[in-house]
Order: sequence, then structure tokens, then C-alpha cells
Amino acid sequence: MDHEPVRTRISSGELIGSRDAGIDRYLGVPYAAAPFGSRRFRAPEPPEGWPAPLTATAFGATAPQLPYTGATADILDSVRIDGESILTANVWAPAGAVAAPVVLWIHGGALERGTAALSLYDGSTFARDGIVFVSINYRLGSEGFSVLDDAPRNLGLQDAAAALRWVRAEISAFGGDPHRITLMGESAGGALVAALLARDDTRALVRGGIVQSGPLQARSPKRGGRVTHQLAKRLGVKPTRAAFAALDPDTLLEARRAQSAGSSPLGGAPGFELVIDEHTLPRSPHEALVDAAVPLLIGTNTDEYRLWFPPAALDAIRPWKLLLARLALRIRAAAVRAVRADHPGASTGEVFGQLATDLLLRAPATRIARSRTAPTFVYEFAWPSPVRDLRAAHALEIPFVFDGLADPETSKIAGATPPQHLATAMHGAWVRFIRDGDPGWPAFDERRTTALFAGADEDPVVGPQRRTAAVDLLPGERR
Repeated sequence: MDHEPVRTRISSGELIGSRDAGIDRYLGVPYAAAPFGSRRFRAPEPPEGWPAPLTATAFGATAPQLPYTGATADILDSVRIDGESILTANVWAPAGAVAAPVVLWIHGGALERGTAALSLYDGSTFARDGIVFVSINYRLGSEGFSVLDDAPRNLGLQDAAAALRWVRAEISAFGGDPHRITLMGESAGGALVAALLARDDTRALVRGGIVQSGPLQARSPKRGGRVTHQLAKRLGVKPTRAAFAALDPDTLLEARRAQSAGSSPLGGAPGFELVIDEHTLPRSPHEALVDAAVPLLIGTNTDEYRLWFPPAALDAIRPWKLLLARLALRIRAAAVRAVRADHPGASTGEVFGQLATDLLLRAPATRIARSRTAPTFVYEFAWPSPVRDLRAAHALEIPFVFDGLADPETSKIAGATPPQHLATAMHGAWVRFIRDGDPGWPAFDERRTTALFAGADEDPVVGPQRRTAAVDLLPGERR
């Protein structure tokens, strides 16, 4: 029978979910109290219990955020669900599961957009394959990543840490093994995964991590707080908890809309970032992951930048802009020559974009993989989408990882006929890593072994990492 009611009990009370096709689903379950009113700009607090059974068949409210705009809005979906109970988790579990492996998914969105309610993040395919899948919402933008003079820092990260502790404490009620938790995230979600692995307390709760196209560096409070201080100046207030809490979320969002107009990943208004903080993130992930003794699956997409820069924007980039960017970012001319050699016929804009991809994502991931002693498995996603000349753009791998090609949203980014065998291969590799700590190819070593998911073959092509010259010439992280 479709959508049969199913029940379980956790420490906060009884839950009523639904069962369909052998998968139990519980949505919108509070893992922390609503972070508004007196709790705004404060560390997450435990959820209040519920005396009567809680119906958990709909996603919780989305964190305050602005929708995507411009060409990106045609590709990435936005969902708005009103309400204050935004710190919620969603669970998909095989019916009758006992001590099953668990994965905790953290969505991306530049730390200021996104929600677990997107259909592409449906956990049914993982539950189908024996995994208890959990997704979460966390505070975004000013609510989650402001650097205020008298408020806790990295609140969105603290939310994710609270969610992880909730999973550890409660997941056995859903059939999961609390000692077999893997973290997984893409883009900003990957950055949060890396940050959780960088902390001693949260790393101790997991067995491994998956970082898909995630930035790995946390900034100094001064640099990471530029967005907050600029917003405060624009609003005519001080960068304090009291001043920001006196403004409603929509006021902060409108100020952010004005502040970020015309920005790009390499220019314009600063974005929200994780910051170094003795209480919530003592070490930057790009340093701490070197010593993190847990298996790591990490990788990037070949053409990440093509989501950030539409074709018209790439065409508008002139050699002088590439030169200025190179000088400002301390990129050696040899690195530019290496990119041109690796991409014959590339325009100036495409060289600029590839340098952005390598500098922001690929080079840091490579440095981590080369320096770690714990098992580290590296991938590159290279299948070219036919949509808007995206090629292998940022976020394109998500529907393949989730084996979600049938979702109507997939066609927006992957076209009408993406290859199912590629989704089968990627999803299978992720399931194996979550279940066994090994995706099915050798760990990164001195040969720089990498799995290339390009779509031409049933399985990834395993061999030496491609295009290493430019990556090795790029400068390291700066605070």
C-alpha cells in the first residue's frame, strides 16, 4: 500500500512518517530549537519535546535566503517554505533496517542559499541500496555566518554539528548504526563537511567524509567578516548581535541583495565564509584534514566555472582582466601557460574560468590528497552537459551521485538524455564508500590515482590525475 503510515520514537517524542516501496521517510524532524526570538544569533539549542505524536511527512521551513537570479536561476531550483522551525532533519531508511550505514547530506549554496527540500536531494535511492540517508537545513547568510563582535561565530557550522550529534544519538531509532556515519556535502555543503572533519569533537562521531567541489579554507575573522561589516555600514548599525537581532531577516536579505549586485566568485562584494574561531573551528580544514584519520572521498568537476560564468560573461573577459586577476591572486604566468596548454583553443574567458576552478577548488583538493596519510580517494567528473554549454559545470554531478536522472529538475542542468550508466557508476561508488570506506578504486598516492567519470564507459577510467602542471604552480591558501 502506498504511503502507509509508519512510526518510531526518538528522545523528543513519537514520530509518524510514511512508508512507500519499502522505504520509510520522516521529514521535517527538529534537531534543534527554532533560532529566532531570544535564540537569534546564538548557538543552537536542543529541540523542545512534543507530547503528542508529531506528523513528519513534510519538509520543515527553509532558512531565510534570496532566490537565485539571472542565468543561474534557470538551472538551480529554489524552494521557499515559510516558518521558524528551520533546523530540521529528514530521514530515508530501508524498512526494517537494523544497524545500517548512515550518510548525512549537507546541501550547498555559497552558505547563503539552498535547502534539503530540493527534489534532487531525495534520499530514496540511497535507502533503496541499504543506506539510512539524512539531510538537514542550517542557518544561512547573515543568520548563519555573520562575524559579529559579541555573538558566536560559524553558527551555520554549529547547526551542522548539532545535527550530527542528533544523528549520532537518534539514528538507531530509524535503523541506522550510530558508529557508521559518513558526512557528504557539495560546494558550501562540502566546506561544512570539511569543517566538521577538521574539528576533533565532530570528527570523532563519523567514519568518513565526502567532499564534492567544496572550498577547504576558513578565513581569519577580519577577512571573513568583511561581508558583515559592509552590511552593517550599509544598514547604519554596528556589527553586534543586538543591532543585527533588531533587524528582521528580510531587511538583512534586502541589504545583502543590494550589496552583492553584480558580484562574481572573483570580484565584487565579499561572500559569506567560515572563519577561524577557537570555539567552533580552531584550524582551517585545509590544514586539519591533513591529519584527520578518517577515509575521505574528494573531487571536483572539470568545468566548475561554467555555472558561475555564463557564455556571454566569459566572452566579455579581456586579456587585461586576466592579467589583473593573475597579479592580484599571485598566479604565476607559468600557470596561465599551463592552462592554455591543457586547453588548446580556449578563449581568454575560459582560461580565466579554469584558473578560478583550479585556484578555488581543484588545487586545494589536490594538495589535501597529496599530504594525507589516511585513505583518500580522488575523482574528477568530466561528462559535458548539453545545456547552455555548461560542460562539466559546478553541481552537475549531483543528480548522478543521487541516481536521480528521472527527476524533472535534472533536465535543467543535464539535458533530456543524460547517461544512466554514469549515474549508476557514480551512485554505486558513493554507496560503496558509505558502506565500506572504499569507492572501488585505489587511494591517491604518489601516482596521483584518480577516477575519471566522463560517461563514455560503464565504469570510471582510473589513472593518473589529469592536468597537474597548472595545479602544481598555483599559490597555496591565504588567510
